[in-house]
Amino acid sequence: MFSQLIKNKEKIMATEKRGFASMDQEKQREIASKGGKAAHESGRAHEFTSEEAREAGRKGGKAVSQNREHMAAIGRKGGKNSHKKDKENENNTDENP
Repeated sequence: MFSQLIKNKEKIMATEKRGFASMDQEKQREIASKGGKAAHESGRAHEFTSEEAREAGRKGGKAVSQNREHMAAIGRKGGKNSHKKDKENENNTDENP
């Protein structure tokens, strides 16, 4: 009986949120904010210049655009979404002559 209670407690503890995950979102934000401020004060945080950010974006865009299938899928999805209303209007006019 005692061993069963221990097993049940272990099972419950394994599924409960612990640490940071158990806190409400406001408390998490408060702690994260303190960490960010401390990093900046100690000089360990890095702030990107506009040139660094531009270069990072350029690298990311270059990397993703090299995957032809991925880019084709993005274009196909955009095309379908941009013409979605056209199809809806076609269906409505067919039903109501």
